[in-house]
Amino acid sequence: MQASGDTEEPPLPLALSRFQVSEEFGFLLPDPLVGAGCASPSACHRKIEGLTELPAPYGPWMDIAHELPQLIASHQLRSRVHQMPQLSSQHLRGREELHLAHLVLSFITMGYVWQEGEEGTVQVLPRNLAVPYWEVSQALGLPPILSHADFVLANWRRKDPNGPLEIENLDTIITLPGGESLQGFILVTLLVEKAAVPGIKAISRALGAILQGDEETLHRALEELAGAIEAMREALRQMHDHVDPEVFYSEIRIFLSGWKDNPAMPHGLIYEGVSPEPLAYSGGSAAQSSVLHAFDELLGICHRQDCAAFLHRMRDYMPPPHRAFVEEIRGAVSLKQHVLSSGDERLRAAFNRCVSALTDFRSYHISIVTKYIATAAAKARARRAQPCASAGPALGKPPSALEAKGTGGSHIFSFLKSIRDTTREGMISA
Repeated sequence: MQASGDTEEPPLPLALSRFQVSEEFGFLLPDPLVGAGCASPSACHRKIEGLTELPAPYGPWMDIAHELPQLIASHQLRSRVHQMPQLSSQHLRGREELHLAHLVLSFITMGYVWQEGEEGTVQVLPRNLAVPYWEVSQALGLPPILSHADFVLANWRRKDPNGPLEIENLDTIITLPGGESLQGFILVTLLVEKAAVPGIKAISRALGAILQGDEETLHRALEELAGAIEAMREALRQMHDHVDPEVFYSEIRIFLSGWKDNPAMPHGLIYEGVSPEPLAYSGGSAAQSSVLHAFDELLGICHRQDCAAFLHRMRDYMPPPHRAFVEEIRGAVSLKQHVLSSGDERLRAAFNRCVSALTDFRSYHISIVTKYIATAAAKARARRAQPCASAGPALGKPPSALEAKGTGGSHIFSFLKSIRDTTREGMISA
């Protein structure tokens, strides 16, 4: 590398800002306090308020959103929604307000559909909710259902604006039943996204280094990527400290479920005023996170056809700029071919460390899913089999329709093990 490169590096072919990816927060919708460039303290204050509260005309949405756990527990959410005025989305300004509106309407929709559990679902989402939800979704290029982009990427704030991005200093903006376990589930997932940021930046550097024939920078980028994936696994470990498996399975999981490939809603959902025919959308899923898609594309991981098809469909649930980022990596120069043709042992070892770290991350994710879904489902089945078990309220009854599936609709264990195994097959042998 020439000395002049230390002071003036050439532009990267994959500039993150082109894809609304943050240098500091990756795919997270950035905290408004960082890099806000406010002209005055009052302007900063307005910017903060704009991220956690919608403008005054949307007060009816916010009032319901802030009471969701209580309204669902008291079985009053549907009646409150029916009384809600039909508001137009035209007063929403800018991406942040649109993302917050999508978050709010997504949470209200999930509460509305699943308020009475999987045996008391609805067939129609009322016009006063469905129409503005559709409008906001169209403006953002997102589907009208709760996705990873809403649940995690846009659903956070710092308690102390100047404090660290650690779980003790984080809070959600909107919540659902599940109390501290729901909050923990969202925020630990957010910290996994945050841990990935050095790896996202390393993708850009690695592709630039290949084009420039700069093996030293490429090696460093691969080491950074491997370190980021290892840090993601460490962040995921916090799930055990902050999420109760029984609460996750019995209370939280149903509100992440969609109306595609779900036996509890086999015909989908009619969005009144939008379409006379039912529409089917997958529920929230980790497969909707752009992070692992980006890493797979960079490392040239080829998943089996059925798994690849599901993963590709999940890209429709990503914000369009993030989806474009993943597709740009897919179309870029092949890292794996470059490492193979270079014959450089250090590059091969660094590449394999990335693949190994990704394999280990996926294995660890399987262990988490085993604890929070398979084991919890077995305990729920055992409770249902007890002759003295009372039916109890619908909300407290663990869902059974998706016992063997993810909330995105995949056959969860065969899917997760398959993508883990095909990741491992991506290693370059000596």
